[in-house]
Amino acid sequence: MEIVSVHNPRVKEWAQLLDKKYRTRQNKYMIEGIHLVQEALSYDADIECIAYDMDKGIPGELTGYADSQGRVEWIPVSAAIIEKCTDTVTPQPVFAIVRKDAAGLSVFLDKKDSLIIVLDRLQDPGNVGTIIRSADAAGAEGVIVGRGSADIYNPKTIRSTMGSFFHLPVVEADLSEVLPRAKAEGVTLVSTSLAAESSCYDYDFRGAKWLVIGNEGSGVSEEVSRLVDDAIIIPSPGQAESLNAAMAATILMFEAMRQRHYSA
Repeated sequence: MEIVSVHNPRVKEWAQLLDKKYRTRQNKYMIEGIHLVQEALSYDADIECIAYDMDKGIPGELTGYADSQGRVEWIPVSAAIIEKCTDTVTPQPVFAIVRKDAAGLSVFLDKKDSLIIVLDRLQDPGNVGTIIRSADAAGAEGVIVGRGSADIYNPKTIRSTMGSFFHLPVVEADLSEVLPRAKAEGVTLVSTSLAAESSCYDYDFRGAKWLVIGNEGSGVSEEVSRLVDDAIIIPSPGQAESLNAAMAATILMFEAMRQRHYSA
């Protein structure tokens, strides 16, 4: 059944998902745009409903899913509703409401010889999303986002992943609890430090290695740094003062990928 009024109770609930408080309360989040909705459908995200512009119809890229997936509710809505429920300057004609994944930390701890990316207080949604995207591209087994970091369900974070959010496990956790558990299971924690002597290109990334990426301004927290086993540095012979956190993380992940999958 179509919805045309922005005062409809369901519309109010959808619009609230732009606020983290309500995402937590409802245990749901929103994704915007054809590409993200398509990725969520393709990778079996727990979609509650998909709302699309009633004047434009279901986007052509999604029509096949609408015909074959009866568990998802497809709702035609007015353009005013799409504008109210999305946070982009030029809203796309479709958005979806997705239930949060209940995946726990066992999905990481049960993996042997895994490459996991750990984010310690990264506060920029773009950085968090880009790192998730790079982790997907480099074949990492997942991303753990520590408390104090940008909300992984923030629309800006999800947009920055370009769909990778649905390709690998991404879990929020208290690092003071999960990192000691990982170390007890034989995981080596690795982070960067300007004081480190070992280059990332000399370091052995094979085996169970978790890369810890620190805050954009202050780096890894003191509490987490005490748990880190190995500190490495990314050589930088140029004049740049430092690398963006997402750039640094990507360099490390692709060096790890090279060693783990492409070295002789």
